[in-house]
Amino acid sequence: MTTSVLITRHDKIGDFVVALPMFQCLKAARPELRLVALVSKINLSLAQQLPYIDEVIEYQPDNLGATLAAVKKANCSVSISAFIDSQLGFLLWRAGIPKRIGPATKLAQIWFNCRVKQRRSQVKKTEFAYNLDLLKAFDSQIETGIQAPLFVFAKADSIRALEAFNAQYHLENDRPIVAFHPGSGGSTDGNLTLQDYIRLAQAVIQQEKYRVVFTFGPDDEALIAEADAALGDQAVLHRSQGSVYDFALLLSNFSLFVSTSTGPMHLAAGSNLKTISFFGDVKVASPARWASVNQPENQHNFTVPQDYSDKLYSEIEEDLLQLTGQV
Repeated sequence: MTTSVLITRHDKIGDFVVALPMFQCLKAARPELRLVALVSKINLSLAQQLPYIDEVIEYQPDNLGATLAAVKKANCSVSISAFIDSQLGFLLWRAGIPKRIGPATKLAQIWFNCRVKQRRSQVKKTEFAYNLDLLKAFDSQIETGIQAPLFVFAKADSIRALEAFNAQYHLENDRPIVAFHPGSGGSTDGNLTLQDYIRLAQAVIQQEKYRVVFTFGPDDEALIAEADAALGDQAVLHRSQGSVYDFALLLSNFSLFVSTSTGPMHLAAGSNLKTISFFGDVKVASPARWASVNQPENQHNFTVPQDYSDKLYSEIEEDLLQLTGQV
């Protein structure tokens, strides 16, 4: 009988993306295993489309009985949890999973019988590297690493997403796309002002070689109104209203993505796009901890304090102009 392994990461978009190397690496090393993902609702659509995940279970905090039943049905002999809390730990214990691997942190660790000391707050490595270390507790011989891109989308699906986008905004598919995502959803400690995003966008617009797109989340109405007033028809203002998978498909067609360290940055990195990313100036929010999963040469990371200087803005703009000269 095929051994099933449950890998859990039941929180936000970016957190889930930096857990995906666990699935990718384990499936490559042990293709005979059946890999089951336990994920939050927002990540369900993306997880269902990834070839190295065999089954997806939605973590329903308001319906733990249904979640427990689904986990039991998956009949996993091992669980590996990249992030833990007591509710998750109790559920996995109730499911009767014999070996439950998780980081040795918080009181929640009592529900796990294979605990890995990591001390992630010391930031000795990136979040995805800490996640990969958990695989060693399952198979000490496994070779861990990342093979970019993480997202392996059918070419036809990516093309359809771009065609739908072009049709929505009456665009020609005649220029590479440079995208800016100024919102953060409150999940970042370092970001530029919207006015500086607009300044960066205008620097690209002046080159007349690129389509400039601003992407926004569902709660970014104020940002959209301000960007529209400043840019008018010089840029496409796109509010993402579909699934995370739909958004990731669209992003896979872009050339460069400029944003703070948040879910959309990690989605863009999943397709190995070039990224310019802004991080907080505290260690636990830095790129040393939250670097994305695209190839290192495609990452252009900046630490942005709240009162950042004109000098830092100029450095970011210079990097942007150098990159757009290469696209």
